[in-house]
Amino acid sequence: MADKLNIITQNLQEVLNDQIIKHVIEVEQRPLKIYWGTAPTGRPHCGYFVPMTKIAHFLQAGCHVTVLLADLHAFLDNMKAPLDLVAYRVKYYERIIKSMLTSIGVPIDKLAFVVGSTYQLSEKYTMDIFRLSSLVTQNDAKRAGADVVKQVESPLLSGLIYPLMQALDEQHLDVDAQFGGVDQRKIFVLAEEYLPSLGYKKRAHLMNAMVPGLTQGGKMSSSDPNSKIDLLDSAKTVTKKIASAFCAPGVIEGNGLIAFVEYVLLPISKLSVTNIGDEKLLVEKEAKFYIDRPEKWGGPIEYSSIEQLKEDFASDKLSPQDLKQGISDAINKLLDPIREEFNNDPSFKELEAKAYPPAVVAKPAKKKEKVLGSKYLEAMEAKKKRETEKAVGDAATGDSVDEVAAKVLETTITE
Repeated sequence: MADKLNIITQNLQEVLNDQIIKHVIEVEQRPLKIYWGTAPTGRPHCGYFVPMTKIAHFLQAGCHVTVLLADLHAFLDNMKAPLDLVAYRVKYYERIIKSMLTSIGVPIDKLAFVVGSTYQLSEKYTMDIFRLSSLVTQNDAKRAGADVVKQVESPLLSGLIYPLMQALDEQHLDVDAQFGGVDQRKIFVLAEEYLPSLGYKKRAHLMNAMVPGLTQGGKMSSSDPNSKIDLLDSAKTVTKKIASAFCAPGVIEGNGLIAFVEYVLLPISKLSVTNIGDEKLLVEKEAKFYIDRPEKWGGPIEYSSIEQLKEDFASDKLSPQDLKQGISDAINKLLDPIREEFNNDPSFKELEAKAYPPAVVAKPAKKKEKVLGSKYLEAMEAKKKRETEKAVGDAATGDSVDEVAAKVLETTITE
């Protein structure tokens, strides 16, 4: 029992209400039911390997795992995904997540995928939103979504509904725990505080650390192309991005590359699949992170613990260049099966093209001010000419020069 708890909670930054997990495992003696949700917005990137490794751990511990493809959340988050694209992105996310898990040897036959709109539009769910919105203040809802929902100067009401729905998903998916990044913490706390007011039980919450991006500061994000490595990036592109990533010699804090080794590469290297009868089970082996370092700099080196790697990096025994070489090789090894599946499957390519069509660049509209300015100059030129010819006015027409200019301007504005 203790082994299951250790597997479920390993490599997590924080766990809320772990007594719920213990009760399910030790007292009820049944599989823990847990869900991880993702809103299908931007293209998934290598940062998604962090939750994938935890999903592997949950399956290893015998948990019933549900992946929520939160299509309505994707639209509510400041309309990151237009409704006409959401359906394609849901299918693409499911396909790429399965491909990621398969690439690291995780059996997916016991993994359930649920699309949010299949139950979030039901009468009961809608009534629960109304009930919850009558309890949660605007400030509480805004604070809960502050680290997740896109923040803009004039926020939309949809951003306040987002955290309420995420809290209700725990009840309507009938789970014991929700898993997500530590950036979800405020939403998790909202769920713990308000679900009991609706007569629903508290859930446990498990949070993984957020892996820093490749640039200095911030997390790996779909909205920042320089901070991430896409799952379909070529080997050459991966190597180039890693080579240009921020990695100050001897600096551990905020180092996205070291964090990637700690939360992705080492945990994945420990995963192994064994066959027991017709069933495939995940087991652990010794962790390994290999760096093919040139002989003139000490030769190849292998790490089995993040502590040793951090110690060597802090003391300059491991250079940023060698670290980057090892990470580039490891990431390309991870991505090779995904790229191969994508390149050899026309339906996969078609789905990606429909989910992320090329952006249409609109032609800039002509500025009215420029047109008006041009007409104004013509009017002033006419005025100057008339003033030169006749100091008083035009005796033939009876119009003054100012009146001529005014008529030109009036015509311009009317157009």
